Amino acid sequence: MLQKCEGIVIRTTDYGETNKIVTIYSREWGKVGVMARGAKKPNSRLSSITQLFTHGYFLITRGTGLGSLQQGETATSLRSIGEDIFLTAYASYIVELTDKCTEEKKPNPYHFELLFQTLNYLNEGYDPDILMNIYEMKMLNVMGLNPVLNHCSVCGSKDGQFSFSIREGGFICHRCLGKDPYHFKISAATVKLLRVFYYFDLSRLGNISVKEETKAELKKVITAYYEEYSGLHLKSKKFLNSMDKFRNLL
Repeated sequence: MLQKCEGIVIRTTDYGETNKIVTIYSREWGKVGVMARGAKKPNSRLSSITQLFTHGYFLITRGTGLGSLQQGETATSLRSIGEDIFLTAYASYIVELTDKCTEEKKPNPYHFELLFQTLNYLNEGYDPDILMNIYEMKMLNVMGLNPVLNHCSVCGSKDGQFSFSIREGGFICHRCLGKDPYHFKISAATVKLLRVFYYFDLSRLGNISVKEETKAELKKVITAYYEEYSGLHLKSKKFLNSMDKFRNLL
């Protein structure tokens, strides 16, 4: 059955000398894999549409197994990402995280919109660290992880000075710090941003300016939470971290 979908290419794998297996996160069907025959040939009509991060419309022959990509057209050019090695690293992590955390053929239009908006903002020059942190916080719910961000994870209090406890899985107030001697001390700004990133609608993102020390706290907390609870060890995240060290030398 020949069907059309709107989607974003989140993974490509070479198959034989001339073919590709392409993983598309689509608005209509969720994550789907398709065979793109001849896509590795330079003059193939499928060559450009099967590049990583491509947002477009895809005509696919669908069956019970792997579909077959017949043709496609680009809808949004994300040229800035492709031309910047640092942005490519961020985008690679975002699509790999999407690939690892989503199930095949499980539609989620909200998640498609989140992925598209994140890549689009990245392409438009918004702060890549903040976009990455927002996406990471949004993905926790997809993985079934629900950090406690509205009150103290120990006593339930909604007021006081909060730190973050990996052991307790969320915020911990100043009265309960003894429950976790390894808690992260974080600023009020970091407390607010962790909560905002988890709950707010990305389409409402304006120009957001975050201090470097706050960024460092966000990164430390989110990375530690992922390492403890997600079970993910992504190559793109390791590469991104090495790129950060390189960027700091420039």
